[in-house]
Amino acid sequence: MNILIADDEKGIRVGLSKLFQREGYDCYTAEDYNSAIELVRHREIHLALLDIRIGNRDGVELLKAIKKINSDVSCLMITGYGSIANAVEAIRSGAEDYLLKPLDNDYLLATVSSRLELKQLKNENLYLRETQKKKMLDFDFSTNHPAMKKIMDIADRVKDTDTTVLITGESGTGKEVLSRYIHYSSNRKDAPFVGVNCAALSETLLLSELFGHEKGSFTGAQGRKIGKFELADRGTLFLDEIGDMSLDAQAKLLRVLEESSLERLGGNRTINVNIRVIAATNQNLRELMEKKQFREDLFYRLNVIRLELPALRKRPDDIALLAEYFRERFSRDFKKGETEFSETALDKMITYDWPGNIRELRNLINQSVLLSDSRQLDPLSQGAGLMPLSRRSAATAEGANLQEMVNHMVEEFEKEIITRTLQKNKFNKTAAAEELGITRKTLFNKMSRYGL
Repeated sequence: MNILIADDEKGIRVGLSKLFQREGYDCYTAEDYNSAIELVRHREIHLALLDIRIGNRDGVELLKAIKKINSDVSCLMITGYGSIANAVEAIRSGAEDYLLKPLDNDYLLATVSSRLELKQLKNENLYLRETQKKKMLDFDFSTNHPAMKKIMDIADRVKDTDTTVLITGESGTGKEVLSRYIHYSSNRKDAPFVGVNCAALSETLLLSELFGHEKGSFTGAQGRKIGKFELADRGTLFLDEIGDMSLDAQAKLLRVLEESSLERLGGNRTINVNIRVIAATNQNLRELMEKKQFREDLFYRLNVIRLELPALRKRPDDIALLAEYFRERFSRDFKKGETEFSETALDKMITYDWPGNIRELRNLINQSVLLSDSRQLDPLSQGAGLMPLSRRSAATAEGANLQEMVNHMVEEFEKEIITRTLQKNKFNKTAAAEELGITRKTLFNKMSRYGL
């Protein structure tokens, strides 16, 4: 970190330079206004210590000039003329603190250290925020499919409103990616995007995760916890797998949506929140309502704007488009140089059913780019866990209609993928579920169904 010391007293400049250099800082000194300005113009200065009077010039004027050149420079004023008027003017002009001579070295070091640490944290936060935005907006939903174009048009129309959005579609169709697009391209983009998987937690843990809790509110609550609703204040709360939420949790969610306030578990203080809720599910919520497994009032509260993402097999014109996008992205990320798909590879991808949708396409091309030693890629041939195409076009079986054959083939395919993934992860169900892109609960259900 670079520190500028601007003071017309040589003893102050030399003494402070030695003090900060012992602490590992790089120091620049200026004895007058013009020297200080030249240093700020030609050096990267992180913090400036400015005398309130430097020669025959006003230190506050120097402060204003520095801020005009580089507003990111942290400025501390030092003076032997203690007055409230000078302090107020300096603070109003952008100074972060006002220190009186004679300076206490320990206090000065602590002040400078805290200001520079805060600056570093802000810079890191800005970098991470911009990186996150770039990551979330990197996939811009390029599409040739009319249904997807209509969905994106609706998303763009509602993104700057507080309207609740319900996103439906099969697993892997991009529900969370769409929710992040809505957030990061909206007027809430500078506030948090907070996601919760409603199927991954027990009811008690889910309520704690959403609403937070006070110390001792339940067994294991060792201290206060801030919930996702509070963390998402002024931003967006994404509720994934909303269909797996218990009826009790649904009732509490409905209250927050209607009142924009909540109480932590075990607490009695009302906390107001300003959030936009986006919910997603791959289940049929109307069927769950008929089975009394999903609240009708919550459904209509969530279903203000509904965006149903089509399966990838229903948008074949987008397969080549998305495949090329992922190929270019992963080739760049892995520094693989020039890569390409053969016409045969593209034809196979276009005719493949993609039961795992965009997630499967993305993961397969990721694997292909990473592991291939050739410039020319053929992801379906290179994919280790895929069922051969010949099995999907197997001869018809006597006595079975088309739908029965399709169902049987899908089940066999799914069973094979789950088995291979479990074996690959040495039957670690958490790791297998993560690789498959499903929840542990869903994995357990499928294992039970297939006798695995």
